[in-house]
Amino acid sequence: MEALVNPAWRGRRVLVTGHTGFKGSWLALWLHAMGAEVTGFALPPPTEPSIFASARIQDLVTHVQGDIRDLDALRRVVAAARPEMIFHLAAQPLVRLSYESPVETYAANVMGTVHLLEAARQVGGVAGIVCVTSDKCYANREWDWPYRENDPMGGHDPYSSSKGCAELVIAAYRSSYFDAAGPLLASVRAGNVIGGGDWAADRLIPDLVRAFLAGQAPVIRSPGSVRPWQHVLEALAGYLAVGARLLGGERRFADGWNFGPGDEDARPVQWIVDRMRASWRDETAAPVAETGPIPHEAGLLRLDSSRARGALGWCPALTLGAAIDWIVDWHKAVADGADVRAVTQRQVAHYAEISTRSATAMAAG
Repeated sequence: MEALVNPAWRGRRVLVTGHTGFKGSWLALWLHAMGAEVTGFALPPPTEPSIFASARIQDLVTHVQGDIRDLDALRRVVAAARPEMIFHLAAQPLVRLSYESPVETYAANVMGTVHLLEAARQVGGVAGIVCVTSDKCYANREWDWPYRENDPMGGHDPYSSSKGCAELVIAAYRSSYFDAAGPLLASVRAGNVIGGGDWAADRLIPDLVRAFLAGQAPVIRSPGSVRPWQHVLEALAGYLAVGARLLGGERRFADGWNFGPGDEDARPVQWIVDRMRASWRDETAAPVAETGPIPHEAGLLRLDSSRARGALGWCPALTLGAAIDWIVDWHKAVADGADVRAVTQRQVAHYAEISTRSATAMAAG
């Protein structure tokens, strides 16, 4: 798949919103490695520690601090950066926080998307935009089969609903303003993205890592809930594949895209906990189930990524077990004093190598 090591990114001006977050930091580093001229627009890193600060991402990009809820600020950064491609990742990304802060969630996830698209429309000169939403954008019926790109949008909780709303905004801008002219506009929906350097609160992998490092029993919730888990580089490979097609002017890729793991890697929370403990060789007490009321979250969620496999040549390169091993390797190396940027760059390079082999093998039949 050419986007993984595509020389077409060299010298390209790329704007990444949300580059101080977990996924945004990995994406900014990968784009820089391919020679892109990256501008990032975001609030300060949302966690302490953060991969953005630890990997010194600020030294690799033009870093602009700002809020996507500020349309004037977005207009200024788009005008100054003159991006050919925009990856829009800035968002309020947590389901449980959305229950506590619904207004902030809708303002960031819905109006933030409006502001980004409006800034691109008003300033002009952008060839393509990839908006990152979520697998939770679909109206979840808790059914057994995976969701496809043409299934209805929805959402039980404010976070999921806000991502469904963002998808409707994207579709409206595509048909109203960008149908015949202007940037090619796509949305991308990934599964539960995991990887080294995620320190967010109320996320399973970061909670487990914190517990292991502290020598404490991890506290988990909803052990039977099934999610489409995937390494962050799997999702980013999909985003880059779509971005490369938009950059090349291929209008048929200006659409919604799913990037999820194979059915065998849609696993329950308890499986992740057990596999993570085995990889870490954790010998602390067994995990403790969270007590008290737990806000509603979907119990079953899977994505159908067959369209991305067929049209883009994208396919997962890591099994879920391998992804967990990569996370453990990343965190153990960093805990032992390794340079965070170097560890992250090595995993990007290794992933690009094995993904290219996987895509080549898939194309060969």
